[in-house]
Amino acid sequence: MSGTRLARALTVAGSDSGGGAGIQADLKTFQELDVYGMSAITAVTVQNTLGVSGVYPLPAQAAAEQIRSVAEDLGVDAVKTGMLFDAEIIHAVAAEFKSQGMKRIVVDPVMIAKGGAALLQSDAVKELREVLLPLAAVVTPNLPEAEVLAGMPIHSSRDRREAAVRISDLGPGLVIIKGGHGHEALDSGPGEQQVVDLLYDGQHFTELSYPRIQTPHTHGTGCTFSAALTAGLAKGLPGIEAAALARRFIQAAIEDGLGLGQGHGPTNHWAYRRRQAVLG
Repeated sequence: MSGTRLARALTVAGSDSGGGAGIQADLKTFQELDVYGMSAITAVTVQNTLGVSGVYPLPAQAAAEQIRSVAEDLGVDAVKTGMLFDAEIIHAVAAEFKSQGMKRIVVDPVMIAKGGAALLQSDAVKELREVLLPLAAVVTPNLPEAEVLAGMPIHSSRDRREAAVRISDLGPGLVIIKGGHGHEALDSGPGEQQVVDLLYDGQHFTELSYPRIQTPHTHGTGCTFSAALTAGLAKGLPGIEAAALARRFIQAAIEDGLGLGQGHGPTNHWAYRRRQAVLG
């Protein structure tokens, strides 16, 4: 790396003992994209592919002090948030971001685990919307999370655009509503096998389409997508280009699955790098 500036990314999130999501997924993703990864842990979860059986949040000050420690010494080119759990942690994290002058902030509004366990307290949503989103360069909700943030149901492509506008009005520079959650059809035709991510930068809509992969092994896809996007921003990519990189990364991770566990297994974090090596 002599003569090349090393990009640095920080993840502020919970620990996943199963290794498929949370800080484990984020750090794996940073490493695969040649970005130096750092972490500030907000909570320790007890989980595997079958679900979450315990959540142990850290004190809010612990998250803030971790952020400060790495920022003041190592430096942070881009940062992402994942599981923040409660309003107190959100407030402390947002305050530290402002104190450190962080600008390339990716907010993955983690609310519910694949198995249905709550990863964000209900009274924390207001703090997320009013305190953290105004600081965000990018926010990456899935469809259920977008419904919560926008305060409206999403049943169609038109609804999704309206939700993106409402979320944009909360302050983030780029809104990405991911299409992977299959809780509704979004006007897809019979047999439609394409999934569409909707991007909105406050003026223009952009859509990224990709094939839907029929697999139960999608644990940590949201964390991995937002981590890849954060890595792209850390390297200086514009938001749309970073989002396209993240889509390619997670698509490879899903397609080249590992088949681990008895439930919702993790994705393959080294798939993208191996594909790039083959391409030369």
